[in-house]
Amino acid sequence: MRATVIHAPHDIRVEEVPDAAVREPADAVVRVLRSCVCGSDLWAYRGESARRPGQRIGHEFLGVVEETGPEVNGFAAGDLVVAPFRWSDGTCTYCAEGLTTSCPRGGFWGTPGSDGGQGEAVRVPFADGTLVRLPAAAASDDRLLTGLLALSDVLGTGHHAALGAGVGPGSTVAVVGDGAVGLCGVMAAKRLGAERIIALGRHQARTDIARRFGATDVVAERGEAALAAVRELTRGEGTHGVIEAVGTEQSMRTALGIVRDGGSVGYVGVPHGSGTGIDLDEMFDRNIALRGGVAPVRTYIPDLLPDILDGTIDPSPVFDLTVGLDGVPGGYKAMDERTALKVLIRP
Repeated sequence: MRATVIHAPHDIRVEEVPDAAVREPADAVVRVLRSCVCGSDLWAYRGESARRPGQRIGHEFLGVVEETGPEVNGFAAGDLVVAPFRWSDGTCTYCAEGLTTSCPRGGFWGTPGSDGGQGEAVRVPFADGTLVRLPAAAASDDRLLTGLLALSDVLGTGHHAALGAGVGPGSTVAVVGDGAVGLCGVMAAKRLGAERIIALGRHQARTDIARRFGATDVVAERGEAALAAVRELTRGEGTHGVIEAVGTEQSMRTALGIVRDGGSVGYVGVPHGSGTGIDLDEMFDRNIALRGGVAPVRTYIPDLLPDILDGTIDPSPVFDLTVGLDGVPGGYKAMDERTALKVLIRP
């Protein structure tokens, strides 16, 4: 089969690799209908996170079950399914508590020895604990299928950030980061009942989506100017919660600078850079809570899925460039140069 591999920074290739196949009794093989490039994939693309030459890449996909192992009970060939960005066994204590990302037998697509999502098919370990069935009719609805793909990562990650930020009915929240996760954080905050949502971003195509998703205000400034702008919008107090969806030292400093005393920062930006920007003395003095981390999206999918199916939310606009497998290297380049927000892949 064909799949995307990374050989070195800025060297993404689509190559012939061994076919995905059932290896363990709890495995399933999924033929990929939709995949995408994640902002976190760019850290490997830029050489800021290590990858082995020839390693698979990509961790978001949905598709059709082609084959199952003898211990798979919940799925059969022909089922339309979505996979979260980590697999999990569904039986350990962490899975039972909803923290599927800490499953001792879990793993991340594209790690050495596993298939990546940006290919024609994927071997899925622990299929019963990992996959979520989708309505078969969705396969013929292109827009719906695209929206459902967001369940594999960005929508659930935005939801995780909103929960970490303590978003609830009537609250005011700021969103730091105008990538797909930040925009989905806007959507999640709106869904959870936020009254005012301040999106920080300076790219109009992205802030237009933020407004479409529920943002009431947009702040284009950065640094100290951004802090001043948010404070001005909130009577000098700051926001009840902040969704931090970037992961740099500057973005964390901004988040801590615009949250009000007693507020919460929900952080889901993959940390990268020289530091964290966290001042524990400031957090202690101002009673600021910090919650977040790797989003257990497998736990969130059953809750978010009905709202996509009935049209309450539609995350599909975050995908603004579509490519086939041959176009994946160009898709990485487009996202790296910020000419694309999030690249959809149709194998």
